Amino acid sequence: MFKIQKYNNISQEKLNTMPNDLYEIGENFDNPDGILLRSFNLLNAELPQSLKAIARAGAGVNNIPIDKCSENGIVVFNTPGANANGVKELVLASLFLSSRKIYRGINWTKSLKGKGEDVVKLVEKSKSQFQGPEIKGKKLGIIGLGAIGAAVANDALALGMEVIGYDPYISVDSAWNLSRKVEKETNFDNLLAEADYITIHVPLNNNTKGMINKEKFAIMKKGMKIINIARGGLVVNKDLLEAIEDGTVSCYVTDFPEDELIGNDNIITIPHLGASTPESEENCAAMAVEELRNFLERGTIKNSVNFPNCDLEYKGHIRLLVGNINVPNMVGQVTTILAQNEINIASLLNSHKGKIAYNIIDVDGNVTSEVLEKIKAIDGVVMVRIIR
Repeated sequence: MFKIQKYNNISQEKLNTMPNDLYEIGENFDNPDGILLRSFNLLNAELPQSLKAIARAGAGVNNIPIDKCSENGIVVFNTPGANANGVKELVLASLFLSSRKIYRGINWTKSLKGKGEDVVKLVEKSKSQFQGPEIKGKKLGIIGLGAIGAAVANDALALGMEVIGYDPYISVDSAWNLSRKVEKETNFDNLLAEADYITIHVPLNNNTKGMINKEKFAIMKKGMKIINIARGGLVVNKDLLEAIEDGTVSCYVTDFPEDELIGNDNIITIPHLGASTPESEENCAAMAVEELRNFLERGTIKNSVNFPNCDLEYKGHIRLLVGNINVPNMVGQVTTILAQNEINIASLLNSHKGKIAYNIIDVDGNVTSEVLEKIKAIDGVVMVRIIR
């Protein structure tokens, strides 16, 4: 029986797909096998030795201590693409909001309450102050061409925009889904210099934190519109406010309100609504549950942020799962121990991702607790599991 610790509101319909005879789902386990969460902050949480996997119902994982999980052999999953349509729609809405001063105009009309018959005259007299350009024919620079960025690119083309995309790490799947009409830019600064609008679609990590800063604002055209529905820390707020003051940025739309950004006429703060649609929440929950089940039941890894994808067809053998630091001779040490104990290997698959490697080993023979302890004792092994 696997114990699953649930944080946040996860679709009950999707939780119900986890068989009752295999899973116990709750909110107060001391020793869970898995964790399902959305935005709950685990950065300072104790990770119990029983914990095997964390599944995040969403794309961002900056609320999870990834390095600590890797060191302890805990596989962290996210759900890339599950909320792509919901986020894409908010980005498209933000394009119009940033360009046409709709938001300012709506707020201004509230001041007309009680003006009676003068409302119509006041509207006609003052509407010019909310005039803004159309997006058709303008250049949209997209930073990050994953599931969301690619979807935004394709729809922006359909709206008549010219689209420039920058993503040195674009996946094969995203490349296939991207229109050929999207101009691929290999130089980040060139994209910033050419675009009239910029939208950001990258994760927040040490490489991307503060990627839009004073140096980058200096490259941009005057009157730039920037949309950030990805993560707040990607843009340096102090530098942004200076860029607004000198006219470099005419509008900044963010899904991550912060005190210093609220109340500025050139900033639209949205209360983190990117994936807040019933469809996105259902899709993310379904994918997170499926990833967690496949790993716990069969050892399969797909969409992990710290372990490699690895899927070996399960044919009923005893399955040994080994995670280790990605250095030479790790597999050799494991197979030597198996051979010494007269355990035959039926199938073996080894994959690696950065500093971490993962092995699925199907065997014929009895894998005793003594054998498991010998494998765990190998220097560099971070995780050992057995599926019988």
